[in-house]
Amino acid sequence: MTRRLLLLIGFFFILVGSAFAQTKVSGVVLDDTKAPIPYVNVYFKGTNEGVITDENGKFYLESQTTYTDLTISFVGFAPKELHLDKPVTYDIKVTLSEANELKEVVLYSGKTSKKNNPAIDILRKIWERRRKNGLNMFKQYEYDKYEKVEFDLNTIDSTMIKSKLFKGMEFIFDQVDTSNVTGKTYLPIFINEALSNVYGDNVASRKKEVTKANKSSGFDNNQQIIAFIKDLYVEYNIYDNYLKFFDKDFVSPLSRTGINVYNYVLTDSSYIDNKWCYNIVFYPRRKAELTFKGNFWVNDTTWAIKKIAMSASKSANINWVKDIYIEQEFDVLNDSVFLLKRDHMMTDFALKKKEDSKGVYGKRTTLFRDYKFDKPKPAEFYTADVNFNDEAIYQKSEEYWEENRFESLNKDERGVYKMLDTLKTVPRFRHLYDLVATLGSGYYQMDHFDYGPIFSTFGYNPVEGLRLRTGGRTYFGQNDPWRLEGYTAYGFKDNQFKYGISGKWMVNKKNRIILQGGNRRDIEQIGVSLTATSDVLGRSFASSSLFSSGSNNKLTSINFSTFSAEIEPVKNLVFRTSFNYRTLKAASPLFSLDYYLDPADHSKGVNGFIKQYEYGFMIDYTPKRRTIGYGVERSDVDYNYTRLFLNFSQGVKGIFGSDFDYEKLQFYYRQPVLVGGFGRLFATFEAGKIFGAVPLGLMGVIPGNQSYFSIENTYNLLDYYEFVADQYVSLHLEHNFNGRLFSRIPGVRNLNLREIIGIKGVMGNVSNANINLNASNLVYRSPEDLYWEYHAGIGNIFKVFRIDFAWRGSYLDVPGANKFAVKGSFGFYF
Repeated sequence: MTRRLLLLIGFFFILVGSAFAQTKVSGVVLDDTKAPIPYVNVYFKGTNEGVITDENGKFYLESQTTYTDLTISFVGFAPKELHLDKPVTYDIKVTLSEANELKEVVLYSGKTSKKNNPAIDILRKIWERRRKNGLNMFKQYEYDKYEKVEFDLNTIDSTMIKSKLFKGMEFIFDQVDTSNVTGKTYLPIFINEALSNVYGDNVASRKKEVTKANKSSGFDNNQQIIAFIKDLYVEYNIYDNYLKFFDKDFVSPLSRTGINVYNYVLTDSSYIDNKWCYNIVFYPRRKAELTFKGNFWVNDTTWAIKKIAMSASKSANINWVKDIYIEQEFDVLNDSVFLLKRDHMMTDFALKKKEDSKGVYGKRTTLFRDYKFDKPKPAEFYTADVNFNDEAIYQKSEEYWEENRFESLNKDERGVYKMLDTLKTVPRFRHLYDLVATLGSGYYQMDHFDYGPIFSTFGYNPVEGLRLRTGGRTYFGQNDPWRLEGYTAYGFKDNQFKYGISGKWMVNKKNRIILQGGNRRDIEQIGVSLTATSDVLGRSFASSSLFSSGSNNKLTSINFSTFSAEIEPVKNLVFRTSFNYRTLKAASPLFSLDYYLDPADHSKGVNGFIKQYEYGFMIDYTPKRRTIGYGVERSDVDYNYTRLFLNFSQGVKGIFGSDFDYEKLQFYYRQPVLVGGFGRLFATFEAGKIFGAVPLGLMGVIPGNQSYFSIENTYNLLDYYEFVADQYVSLHLEHNFNGRLFSRIPGVRNLNLREIIGIKGVMGNVSNANINLNASNLVYRSPEDLYWEYHAGIGNIFKVFRIDFAWRGSYLDVPGANKFAVKGSFGFYF
């Protein structure tokens, strides 16, 4: 997520009309005191085409039909009709007066009551029927789907057009148009179209989507841009309690808990497609919560939604997003079946939420048709493909698209393909594009070689002193079946070169059979993770002392070689076998990995150089994990998925001079849990055991954190090597409320801060055999009586910073124990 947002921000700095509509109108609605009225209905007279004013009473409305009259209404106020003298009317001011007569209608303003409210009575009927409407009425279903995603620069003005930044690229502004939602000018910079068939089985709770065609233009070759755009493809069901957008869980206006966060008002009733429907307006009870404002039309017999329009509250605690606007329209199949026909989502990405701030629109329009029902398919049909990628999908002709699109592209959408293809030939643009791509991925691309990661160029620690690193990788595209990667580094204090080299080759694409091998010689802080990693070139943040506290001299000189083979027979289930050989020795005279050659007779001497061969078998299961790419390396769309990891490894004495016999068993389980609108809990459980006697270099080290930054799955108050164990269990719990609590505090809610709490604990011990083997200058201590600590944090400070306050809960009497620490971290999150 961080790289994707860096990429988007890069576009803001770098890239920071004709229209088909016949009627355009914008303005503000005020009361008698000239105060703006939010959530007012504004619509063309005699139609269902309308919008709701925002928190500041402002609105923009557009239609391809010519209208001459506007109706403005809100409960508690007398409705008003306004004649439009011309088809384009901007910046009008409408004043509503409070109603003098209530007649037979119960009126609501401000916070509405939960009792004797006809809107909530209707809402309860929707709840009763929501699992019996639409596709849920059938055992099986299938339909055709067309999806169009577009990215546009918005708020184009004369200053931007005349900017030196666009010198030589002025032709792109020929494609400027006006949004029919916000009234802002925009310039298309990316477009993607997809056609697919969707199949579902409600009995077996299975679903499958088969893509038939896909077409892109614009920045379609950069994997980080594509990764960001994939977030726009999120699926949602308005009947669900929570709707997930940009890694945030918004409360649906149709949620069973909606009455706690929304006001509901019954405002109108009318025939739509010969169906009598009620119109209900909803808006947030409090600011800064993840909610929407809008309205929906619901049928009076099936209690199915016919049409809904909603936009995220501008005060919602979400970064880099100024507006989210959603429209869904349902078709009436017969008297009792309402099926989704059109889904439109528009997001206004911007650095600031000010009205005139420049940004990027992300628009997705999805159309559905040709529904078929109760045609069962065999269970194996729904089995997910592990790694399916058909290049023919991306090579359909123009004739194919003209014939199969559900709706024709407008003039600007047709023009964007040609404009963007031309733009990519402009040298100035290529330089700007390369800069943004480098910021997003961390690599600078030179033909088929990526230099980087550029953020790892500099480092420092007491052993190496100043450290410089250079390296890179092969890169032909995001679906590369093989990849080579390497680096070299030099320490100016120890005057030694280090290096690492790794290669991966996917020999079978269908089941992702991947062979991998590599070698690394380097200075490393080992023991910063309990569970094993397969990354031969990985280097922990703890190995650098640029931002660390206390002594950081317990570094190890490591020579590590590995070969592994893995297979993914079922989607997101990976089996891997590996063969490793390593040598270890202390990198500092102030640190020792010495062990006794004979634990029973210490007079036989010690050895500080460890040679060890081991083989292992690993199972990694990540259900519901979403990835991008079909090559040897893939990127995660997000990290909100379950992970189960089981690893067994065995050291064999004698092979390649190996020193020890042992077995290691490790288990890791991570589970994110959505807690009913109160944020998300992440629970991480780890356990492990070593069978056999091993020295400190092969021991399980409880991961400490001597840096000034928060590091996942480490203990904030522990120093490196403060605790060791040959068997252990640990549990980490961290809950992010996403601002739910701060949103209730006046004066604080507007800061959009986010509260985090957590607790961590570990228990373990060291066998007598391992204690007797130890000849290092480190006294073994294990957390036999449960070491635990807890922390509380504030996130989203200036949108990019998080600060955590950590307290030690046990082992307080240990000499030199850290009892309190303040940790920080940077990141770009929605």
